[in-house]
Amino acid sequence: MNPKADLQKKGTFLSDIEELRRRAREHIEKGAVTGDYKGDLPTVLRVLNEALATELVCVLRYKRHHYMAKGIHSQSVAAEFLEHATEEQGHADQIAERITQLDGEPNFSPEGLLTRSHSEYVEGETLLDMIREDLIAERIAIESYSEIIRYLGDTDPTSRRLMEEILANEEEHAEDMKNLMETIGKEERKREH
Repeated sequence: MNPKADLQKKGTFLSDIEELRRRAREHIEKGAVTGDYKGDLPTVLRVLNEALATELVCVLRYKRHHYMAKGIHSQSVAAEFLEHATEEQGHADQIAERITQLDGEPNFSPEGLLTRSHSEYVEGETLLDMIREDLIAERIAIESYSEIIRYLGDTDPTSRRLMEEILANEEEHAEDMKNLMETIGKEERKREH
């Protein structure tokens, strides 16, 4: 019996170390993208750049909402908007870093930013409108990032894990916006009566 073949059948680590070393020396200019990379690199880079654009649009919208928040609840809600803007900027930075790890170029160009983004930039007039628009944008991000995660599957586990982490944070943001919308909506209805 061949012990190496037996290991291969069991699905354990079986790579020939010398072969791994040889392959690591080939195409070193590609950095993290080895011959074992299974993703469709141009598509992965496009999708990650779309996620980057989505995050940048969210940063801009949350920043505007932070500065434009007015009314009795504006101080606490503006602080929440600013916190989310900061977290969205962190997501953008993480995605840009991953794009460069994959030997791509993160697209920060303002030209076409809205067409690359999955979410929209809607300003909203009232505090409740702003919260509602942010919740809608978070829900768009949740659905599109879930789709990206499914697309990546096992072909690019590092990008998938990154998007899973960001998705979890977007779900927290959506819950925050939902709670704010409910609380402020109730209080506004009380004042109207």
